[in-house]
Amino acid sequence: MKTNERVNCILNWMKQYCHSVKYQPVTLVIGVSGGVDSAVTSTLAANTGFNTIAVSMPIMQNSEQHDLSLRHLEWLKSNFNNVITKVVNLDEIFSSFKKTMHEFDNNLAFANSRSRLRMVILYQIAQSNKGLVVGTGNKVEDFGVGFFTKYGDGGVDISPLADCTKTQVWEMASEMSIIQDIIDAQPTDGLWEDNRNDERQLGMTYKQIEEAMINKESKYYDKYMQIRKLNLHKMKPIPVCEFEDD
Repeated sequence: MKTNERVNCILNWMKQYCHSVKYQPVTLVIGVSGGVDSAVTSTLAANTGFNTIAVSMPIMQNSEQHDLSLRHLEWLKSNFNNVITKVVNLDEIFSSFKKTMHEFDNNLAFANSRSRLRMVILYQIAQSNKGLVVGTGNKVEDFGVGFFTKYGDGGVDISPLADCTKTQVWEMASEMSIIQDIIDAQPTDGLWEDNRNDERQLGMTYKQIEEAMINKESKYYDKYMQIRKLNLHKMKPIPVCEFEDD
């Protein structure tokens, strides 16, 4: 499928879904991180014609990441008249949370809590605007390596990029004229105080993961499976204790 066809396919799917659900949403709400996934997702949302609220939620954020998110918000506002942008600074809330939870000090847990805090903000905004929270995860993260505790993606209502590889997301970003600095930026979830990027966390590039996902003979396959097996529980339905006599 050509890139422009993929963009149009996702747009049509988003519009059909929004019209089909009983809730009948009038607003789409997206967290904007300064990364390519959220940039593409928010641009797709804006192109549906639905009211779109794009939200930057910095938590002690790297200045370069935050600058990219602000630049994308400005780009959205200048290109779409159905977009509202918000910046919700969560530094004080997260600092208070860390102090409250000091007994349970764990860097990974606090990184995940950042994403979940952002999720709370997105749902607060969405439910007060009859909206849906739009996820930014892609196929590699959601179904390949289970790397989807992202920018408010702890739980979402609709996930437009979930069947797109990272490469396809980059291609769509170019197709939709996303800011080049965002396309070129090192992918990162922005959840760590040491500003580690995705490649450093995973130990592989997205292109290597994509190769391993489709080719068992790839030299990266064993490493990919190592990561996948560690996170497989995230990609399966929630375990439920079922009773035979019910």
